[in-house]
Amino acid sequence: MVGFVVRRLLALIPLLFVISVIVFALTALIPGDPAVELAGGTNATPESIAKVQEELNLDEPLVVQYGIWLRALLGGDLGTSLLKNTSVSEEIANRFPVTLSLAIGALAVSVLLGVPTGILAGMRPRSARDRAVTLLNSAAIAIPDFWLAMVLVVVFAVNLNWFPSQGYVPPAESVLEWARHLALPWFAMGLAGAAALSRQLRGALADVLEQDYVRTASAKGLRKRFVIGKHALKNASLAPLTVLGLQFAYMLGGTVIIERIFAIPGMGQYFLEALTRKDLPVIQGVTLLVAVVFVVVNLVVDVLYAYVNPKVRLA
Repeated sequence: MVGFVVRRLLALIPLLFVISVIVFALTALIPGDPAVELAGGTNATPESIAKVQEELNLDEPLVVQYGIWLRALLGGDLGTSLLKNTSVSEEIANRFPVTLSLAIGALAVSVLLGVPTGILAGMRPRSARDRAVTLLNSAAIAIPDFWLAMVLVVVFAVNLNWFPSQGYVPPAESVLEWARHLALPWFAMGLAGAAALSRQLRGALADVLEQDYVRTASAKGLRKRFVIGKHALKNASLAPLTVLGLQFAYMLGGTVIIERIFAIPGMGQYFLEALTRKDLPVIQGVTLLVAVVFVVVNLVVDVLYAYVNPKVRLA
C-alpha cells in the first residue's frame, strides 16, 4: 500500500508541472490587456501603458514571464493583485477555509442523504420504494442549485426567519452561528450531489447483490444487514467513491453563484471579481489552486480504491 501511494505521489510531479504551464498559458488568452486597465483604462496613454508593462514584466516573452512566475510560485508567492495591491497568497489563505467549509458541509449533506436512499433503493430494485427514490433523485438533479438557493432564502430566511439569508460567521467566533449561516448553502449545493450518489450506489448495490458470493452468504443464514454491510457495500462503493471525489472537487471550484447569492466571502467571489477586472495574478492563483485540488482529490480516490479493492494495488 505504501509503495502504491509513493508511485502515485511521484506521478504527480510531471502532472503538476503540466498544469502550471496550462494555467499560465490560458491566462494569456484572456481578452484585453491588464496593463491598459491599470494605466487608466480608456484614458491611458501609450507611455503609462508601457511603464505598467515594464513593471509587471508583461513586455517580456511568455517563456520569460512563465519562468519568473514559476520561480515565485515555488517560493510560495502567487503574486500581488493588480487592482487591490494585496498578496494573492494571503487572500487565498483567508478565503479558502471559507470555501472549504462550504464544500465539506455540502459533501456531508450529499453523504447523509445519498447513502441511505441509495441503499434503500438498491436493496429492492424495481420495487415501489426504488421507483420513488429514482423519481426524487431525477428531480433533485434537474433542479439548478442557484434556483434552489433562492427558494430556500425566500422560504426559510425571509418567510420563516429560521436561518440568515446572507453573511458568514467564522467557527472560531460561534460554531452555532457558523452552521446557521451555512445551512442553506450546504443544502443547496449538496442536494444534487446526494441524488447522483444515490443513483450510483443504487445501481452498484443492485448488481453486487446478484453475485454468487452474496447469495452464498445469505444462504448461510447471515442476517441481511450483516451481508449488505460486510460484503455488498464494500464492493459496491467504487463507483460512488468516484462520484464523491468529483462532487467534492466541483464544490470547491464551483461555488461562485452560491457564494454570490449568500454573500459568502470565499474563493468564488474573489475569482469572479478578478475575472471581470482582468486581475491576472488572482486568476492564475485561484485557477492553479482549483486544478491542484482536483489532482489531490483524484489521488485520494485512487488510494481509497486501492484500500477497498486490492486488485488496484497489484495492477
